[in-house]
Amino acid sequence: MTEQTLIVLKPDSVKRNLIGEILRRFEQNGFVVKKLKMLTMTSEQARNFYSVHKEKPFFNELVSFITSGPIVAAVIEGSDAVNKVRAIIGATKPNEAAPGTVRRDFGTSITQNAIHASDSIESFIKESKIIFD
Repeated sequence: MTEQTLIVLKPDSVKRNLIGEILRRFEQNGFVVKKLKMLTMTSEQARNFYSVHKEKPFFNELVSFITSGPIVAAVIEGSDAVNKVRAIIGATKPNEAAPGTVRRDFGTSITQNAIHASDSIESFIKESKIIFD
């Protein structure tokens, strides 16, 4: 089933000039970039974006990091996009991510883990509205 999902290349990826390399991995896996945008999130956008984590002790760290510099967001489309994209990016902690995943190859810490991807269609709808509307 063809569906769309959101990926966000975090400030660490942008700063390290990894935009093309990371997007290439999705294109090589059959995904099509439908929307692409570079921006620096405001604190309000970031708080809304990460609202599912607002009661967790690391919430402020997430907000601080994602607003620390430009990000690149993309809506990508392909077969079973949410699940396949999550497999391509790997586990949240880079040292626990499978070899060859984006986070294993480019992440340096649990916060600076290179990329975010929506974990469901519902999250995609909410998150993409924050960035693209």
